[in-house]
Amino acid sequence: MAGTMIEIELNGAPHRIAPDQHLQDLIDALALANQSLAVAVNREVIPRDLWPQRRLISQDRVDVVRAIGGG
Repeated sequence: MAGTMIEIELNGAPHRIAPDQHLQDLIDALALANQSLAVAVNREVIPRDLWPQRRLISQDRVDVVRAIGGG
């Protein structure tokens, strides 16, 4: 099964990931783990404490929004 990937949509663009990845795995792979983020899967906001449990499946639409400070 090596090399098998699934495709999700990440911020409107196709993105390939390994099967059985969780949302936390994706955030870690994008090097965003310690940033202020809002993450939605299929237009449903997923609280940060649920990221390790939320498994991603083929065709999921993931939107990651980074909070930017300023005023």
